[in-house]
Amino acid sequence: MMPFLARFRQFYEQASLPLGHFCSRLGIHPNILTYLSLLFSVLAGYLLSQREFWWGIVVILLMGFADVLDGATARASGMASEYGTVLDHVTDRYAEAFVMGGLMLSGVVAPVWTLFAIFGMVMASYVRARAEATGKLASCNVGFAGRQEKLGLLLIGLILMPFFPDRPVLEWAVIAVGIASHITAVQRLLYTRQMLVGLARDPKLRKESGII
Repeated sequence: MMPFLARFRQFYEQASLPLGHFCSRLGIHPNILTYLSLLFSVLAGYLLSQREFWWGIVVILLMGFADVLDGATARASGMASEYGTVLDHVTDRYAEAFVMGGLMLSGVVAPVWTLFAIFGMVMASYVRARAEATGKLASCNVGFAGRQEKLGLLLIGLILMPFFPDRPVLEWAVIAVGIASHITAVQRLLYTRQMLVGLARDPKLRKESGII
C-alpha cells in the first residue's frame, strides 16, 4: 500500500520541473533550497509556539514549496546526488520536529500527544531507511501515510481550529498524525519482513517485488 499522495509523485515531479529549470538558470543550488525549507520549518515552529497559527500555516506551505523545489531543481540541473537525498531526508526529520515542537510549546496540544506523534514520524522514517539500507529492497515507500499526508492532517487541524473553538481539533489532528505514523511504521516493518523473508527464496517473485 503506497501513501496516497505518493501515487501522484510522477505528476507533481513533472509539473514542478519548469520551476526547477527556472531555479537552475538563476544558479540556485538544490541544497540551498533544502536549507531554506529547514529555515522555514524553524520559523513555522516559532510562529506556532506563539499561537500565530495563520502565519504558521503560510510558512508551513512555504516550507513544503521549498521542499518540492529542491528536488525539481536537482532533476532539472542534473545535480541530483546520493548526498542530496540523504540531506533532504535528514532535514525533513528536523523540520517535522520543529513544527511539532512549536505546537507543543503553544500549549494547545498536550505534550504527551506531541511526543507520541514525533516518535511515530521518526520511526516510520527509520524503518524505511533501515529497510532500504539493507541493499535488498529497491524501495520501502509503503504504508498508510507519508510526510505529505501527515503535514496535510496538521494543516487541516490548524485551519479548522478557529471554527471549532470549543473542540480540541488541533490536538485531534496531532493524535491522527501519531496514529497514522505508527501504523505506517508497522506496515513498513511487515512489508520488509515479507520481502526479505517470505519472497527471498523465489527469484521470480523477488524480481517482481523489488528485491535486488
